[in-house]
Amino acid sequence: MKRFPVAALGATIVLAALQVAPAQAAKATPKPHFPVTVTADGYTTTVTRMPKRIVSLSPSGTEDLFAVGAGKQVIAVDDYSNFPKNAPMSKLSAFTPNLEAIAAMHPDLVVLNADATKAADVRAGLVMLHIPVYMEKAPAGLSGAYLEMRQLGALTGHAAQATALIQRMQRQIKGIIASVKITKPVRIFWELDNTLYSVTSKTFIGQVVKSFNPAIVNIADAAAGADASGYPQLSAEYLIAANPQVVFLADAQYGESKPTVAARAGWSAVDAVQQGNIVALPNDIPSRWGPRLVQLYRLIGNALAKVA
Repeated sequence: MKRFPVAALGATIVLAALQVAPAQAAKATPKPHFPVTVTADGYTTTVTRMPKRIVSLSPSGTEDLFAVGAGKQVIAVDDYSNFPKNAPMSKLSAFTPNLEAIAAMHPDLVVLNADATKAADVRAGLVMLHIPVYMEKAPAGLSGAYLEMRQLGALTGHAAQATALIQRMQRQIKGIIASVKITKPVRIFWELDNTLYSVTSKTFIGQVVKSFNPAIVNIADAAAGADASGYPQLSAEYLIAANPQVVFLADAQYGESKPTVAARAGWSAVDAVQQGNIVALPNDIPSRWGPRLVQLYRLIGNALAKVA
């Protein structure tokens, strides 16, 4: 069975500046206007006033909400939303959402993953109870991740904070990519589990890796079964022959590591093993598309720089 791994900013306010130019200070943080309507994954969400009882059933959505400044409005999150640490984790499930359990919390906005079990039915039930629902879909690329942040910021009354977050992430990611000088092809393998399921360049993760340089060769792209889904299972023979120079372990949380990879039959001849370029990725970060994407870019960039 496949196993897929599923900042607060300080601000210094100078009192004198506020006393001299209060109008400028007020202009810097515009007052949110409602109602707000957004469309995501073909579903429209409208909130008539700033929500104060938000339930998030998406770990990525939870991270977005706190990052844009809506954390104090969140009353409950699902049992996988473990970041930030002060998120009010509950027994609610992101994978099998329960309509009655959600409604019992009397939310005024629910963030629901569109791929969850019976998500459309749960949404319909909540809408009948006049509870707005934001249907979140895993983005196909970085622009989709930014769009979710922007939409959640607008729905919660933090549009300006969301814009600032996105601009900051764009600067940081651009700087990380620019710092990695790749002058020759680099072969990589992204491991989802130890049965060698991987990701192609068509996936979100594949695009993140490829964004460092078109010369990067994702060995999963040419593998048998590398269809439109973007998640082929490689054979050990194919992988050894493809000879990746960097191996990213998205299954490190399940016990995979440099020693376990090096001990696999035939892997001692693989460049990544010989050079020690095996990256054990931290829990959660590779499978979420929130503000910690910057950390993911940094991890990938550091690994690629060693080879480049």
